[in-house]
Amino acid sequence: MTTTPDQPVSSLRADRADLLSRLDIDIRPELLDLALTHRSFAYEHGGIANNERLEFLGDSILGQAVTVMLFTANPDLDEGDLAKRRASLVSTVALAEAARAIGLGAHLRLGRGEELTGGRDKPSILADTVEAIIGATYLDAGGDTATALVLRLIAPLLDDPDRFGAAMDPKTSLQELAAALGRGMPSYHVTDSGPDHDKRFHATVRLGGDDVATGVGSSKKQAEMAAALESWTLLSSPSDGL
Repeated sequence: MTTTPDQPVSSLRADRADLLSRLDIDIRPELLDLALTHRSFAYEHGGIANNERLEFLGDSILGQAVTVMLFTANPDLDEGDLAKRRASLVSTVALAEAARAIGLGAHLRLGRGEELTGGRDKPSILADTVEAIIGATYLDAGGDTATALVLRLIAPLLDDPDRFGAAMDPKTSLQELAAALGRGMPSYHVTDSGPDHDKRFHATVRLGGDDVATGVGSSKKQAEMAAALESWTLLSSPSDGL
């Protein structure tokens, strides 16, 4: 059920209870609401608080939990391989996939603009919200509970044998897949936003004149890799029909 500002309170509570059940956590309703509040919703409602601070916290907890798990579970992997696996599991693509698995999109608090442009399924919004929920869980239930949540969310991703292959070198993997599909050579269009001390880069992958997918990162390289991995995921999907 998609939540809206004028939805009955009882319905909203049931909605949140369903999400908490899927996440298998118990945190304060107001903190969960904050984690679900995108800046577009906050702006349209008088500049109320949004989930970006919780996202910042959750990103750190996510990275630590995944790092410790990979280090412990893979004693034979060197630092380079561990870093690549971690990058694949904390990527926007991976977190968005985890978000879709629990139906998170239906619970987002979005502004009208994002609502109209498919914000409930945008990988960047879904991934950021997952991180915000992890941050909220840490604040309300502690580090052990937040770590357990992270491991539950990424568990299905670890069962995908193809994930690490593409994530190790997403641009090369995309190039090979695009060639096999007769789609030609991928190209990347990159823009940036934000102040110099906190700049965000936005990359779009183009194949044969068509925009395939986008990615966001703190550097041009990271944004291109995120966009390449998202494109590879879309083109590899049986439902894509390409």
